[in-house]
Amino acid sequence: MNQKGFTLIEMIIVLFIISILLLITIPNVASQNAVIKSRGCEALIKMVQAQLQAHELDADNINTDGTYTAPTLEQLKTEGYIETTSCPGGKSLIINPTTGKVEES
Repeated sequence: MNQKGFTLIEMIIVLFIISILLLITIPNVASQNAVIKSRGCEALIKMVQAQLQAHELDADNINTDGTYTAPTLEQLKTEGYIETTSCPGGKSLIINPTTGKVEES
């Protein structure tokens, strides 16, 4: 009886190699989680800033002195311009009243 197949030793070696690869990759994936969250927040800030400019083009919030009155984030959310007012990491967003830019709080 000459059957082709894996022996028990070969299977143990394969499982050992797979476990070593997993031990190498799992800490790297976990350490990149903070980077992903921060970049997600940066992207959300840029998107909300663009939606703020879209609202400025759509709305007629120009004062008599020629300045624009920026809406709050809640107004943008209720009018359908944005879906959320917080970053993936849990930090809230605000609109700086002096500069009109969207920032993390």
